[in-house]
Amino acid sequence: MNLDILAIAAHPGDAEAACGGTLMRMAGQGYRTGVLDLTAGDVRAEGGPEERLAAAQAAAGRLKLEWRDNQRMPDGRLENSLAARMTLAVRIRELKPRVVILPDGAAEDPDEVHCRELGMEACFLAGLAKLEEYSEPHRPKRILFASFFGDVRPSFVVDISAQFAARVEALRSYGFEGGAGGLERMEALARFHGSRIGARYGEPFVMKEVPAVPDIVRI
Repeated sequence: MNLDILAIAAHPGDAEAACGGTLMRMAGQGYRTGVLDLTAGDVRAEGGPEERLAAAQAAAGRLKLEWRDNQRMPDGRLENSLAARMTLAVRIRELKPRVVILPDGAAEDPDEVHCRELGMEACFLAGLAKLEEYSEPHRPKRILFASFFGDVRPSFVVDISAQFAARVEALRSYGFEGGAGGLERMEALARFHGSRIGARYGEPFVMKEVPAVPDIVRI
């Protein structure tokens, strides 16, 4: 499978909250999108792992994903180990994404910090020709970092105004409800980032590279 965009998340629901609108918008423009959740997220949420996986597949339909899977790594105990890096690198070689989206690592949750580290190192390893003999080398063209927070200084913001309602429904697949700690907070953040670009709702991204700008009038 050749994906255009692959979001790698620590838990089901993370990709929906951080970049779900962007994934929907890109799918609507004809790009092949996917999400790889590293854990089932069952330690931190109600319900067992099978219930969480079923919710993730329901959300995948709302996000219009071409592909979704779960590595079933241990929730709450995710580690940047050699075995985990190699496993993820092989998946990247199989999926061949052009762009990989990772969490920005600013969260207090160590799983999300390790997910960022794992993703970055696996993307590098995946491009090594002699890593292993059963798959072809592939290194994503770009790595982007998606954030849950309002204090991030984004490299750019994607207008998700048309996708926001569907993003909310995807999050409801996991039992997310309103309130200061739930959907209301996420809506406030999306409104804040949207206001930065003159849109109703937005999702922020950080990139390490400095983009070339051939025309400063049409930025």
